[in-house]
Parts: sequence; C-alpha cells; structure tokens
Amino acid sequence: MKVNLSSKDIHHGSLIVVNGEHGLPFNYSCQTFPVDEHSGIRMQRNAAVLLGKLLESAGNGEIVLVSGCRTAEEQQKIWDESLRENGREFTEKYVARPFHSEHQTGLAIDLGENRENIDFIRPDFPYDGVCGEFRRRAADYGFVERYSKGKEKITGIAHEPWHFRYVGVPHAEIMNAKDFTLEEYVHWLRKFRYGHSPLVFRKESLCAEISFLETRGAEIELTEPFSVSGNNYDGFIITQIRRADSSCTGAIS
Repeated sequence: MKVNLSSKDIHHGSLIVVNGEHGLPFNYSCQTFPVDEHSGIRMQRNAAVLLGKLLESAGNGEIVLVSGCRTAEEQQKIWDESLRENGREFTEKYVARPFHSEHQTGLAIDLGENRENIDFIRPDFPYDGVCGEFRRRAADYGFVERYSKGKEKITGIAHEPWHFRYVGVPHAEIMNAKDFTLEEYVHWLRKFRYGHSPLVFRKESLCAEISFLETRGAEIELTEPFSVSGNNYDGFIITQIRRADSSCTGAIS
C-alpha cells in the first residue's frame, strides 16, 4: 500500500528522540489512554496496553505507576518546583525542560516499587525482586530502560532506573543486545538505507527488515504489516514484518 509521509509525521512514532537537543514542536499533541482503572496515568494506546500486560506478567500490584504522559504546563511546573526545592544542578540532571521531556510524548513511564513513601522525581526501582523481573521481560513488550548508567553524556540525563520508554518490538530487543541508548540506536540505523540495505532481525518464525529514510516527506510503497516512526529531526525508521524464510539473514538473529 502507498504511505504518505509528511513533514509533521517526523515528530511522531515510537522511535522519536526527545532530549535537550531535539525538542517537540510547540503544537505537539498525541492521543492517550489510561494504563489502568485507578491511577489516572495515561500513555499512547500501544504503550498503555503493552505496559498493562507487562505489569501483569511481572507482578502486578507490587509496582506502582508514578508518572506517565504530562502536558507542557505540568512539565514546567515540575521544573520550577524542582528548581526551588532542589537547585539547578539536581534539576538539570533529573528533570527535562518543557518540550524536551519524553513524558510529553505519551511513550514514557516512571515506575516505583510499592512502598509507603514514593519520591515523585526519583522513585525506588531496584534491579532485583519484582522490579528485576519487570526489566527481564520489558523488551518482549517493547520497553527499555531509557537512561542507563554510564550513558549520561549521550542522553543528557542522569541514571534513572525508574524511567522506561516504549520503543516497540523488535527495537527494544535490538537496543538491549547492542547496549544502545535510543540516541545511539537511531543514529546506528542511519546506515541501513531504505530500498538498499535494511537491517534484518530474525526471531523464531518472524523476520523484521528495518531501514532509514532521510527525508521530511515522501510517498513510499509498503507491504503490511509495517510500522513507520519519525526520528524527530530528519527522517523515518521503517519496520516491515514478514514470516522468516531462507532469505531472512542479517546483522542480528
């Protein structure tokens, strides 16, 4: 089928990079849905549905939803309050400015271990117990720990073991295998050009071909099922899924 990619589409999709360098447009909006019936926390539909399934598989009730999608006004309030209460150094390490926060995309979630007192900005989410089990299962549902230790210079944010980002399948699994941040992954994908040399990922009976199209708008022909995500600055990442056969060999399997 023919797919029309417009300049505004570049700011949407599960693989957009939102950080200090690449912000969201001031008119950015996305449709969100509740993750559960109680918390009031919302995310984009796929992220909300898959997070609910991931929590159920890992130990629902022992992990608390702390913060999901935020408006620009809510992000500004958190920034201002943190400046007053914690100072600039702390705030710049742990809080993003409005339009530079993943929480405005509806693709990010902060989680905490279910305790009596939970810190809103830095909730406890250890690497063992039910939280460790959540991490081990996360990539199967399209989630990655977004701000890893040792990657602070790349992400511009301090290590945040509580902050997870929906990037989709199979991207989460590839990122974990390569130990990539989202910035590193999206940059790496640039060498797999659409129509020429896709990245081929095989898992069991499925084969994914992933490629990059550098443009702010185009019309392309794709075979279903597929997904297209902008990177938020200069192009699109195209993922096409098919059943694995003898031709499904490539960089990762």
